[in-house]
Amino acid sequence: MLLGQLALVTAAVFTGAAVYINAVEQPARLGLDDRALLAEWKPAYQRGFAMQASLAVVGFLLGAAAWWLGGGAGWLAGALLMIANWPFTLLAIMPTNTRLMRTDLAAAGPESRALIRRWAGLHAVRTALGGAATLTFLWASLG
Repeated sequence: MLLGQLALVTAAVFTGAAVYINAVEQPARLGLDDRALLAEWKPAYQRGFAMQASLAVVGFLLGAAAWWLGGGAGWLAGALLMIANWPFTLLAIMPTNTRLMRTDLAAAGPESRALIRRWAGLHAVRTALGGAATLTFLWASLG
């Protein structure tokens, strides 16, 4: 089923980007001083949000369409895992994001560094949701 395969690819791209952020980008940015750390995080977050939010919606829609058109329940489960990133982001991550975005670069310090560390831990949940969706779509495609 083409829609399901596209859902799988979308979930894999989402997951790959999320893993890159947690495994490569975040450790590299933590080597910066506090002001540079915040200055790097702000535009990186904005660009990443636009990409990952779109991928989560597209993956959900493709997975849900694959299920609706007669695919098994695995397609719906994967779709729900993809869209779960939205409420998790809005409820759990957004308060941290908002505080970081409102922090002036001149005020960057140990508190903003701690918030960015907290943000990375929360982002790891998004990575796990993407990975779970990818594996679920893979399982559905084998059935």
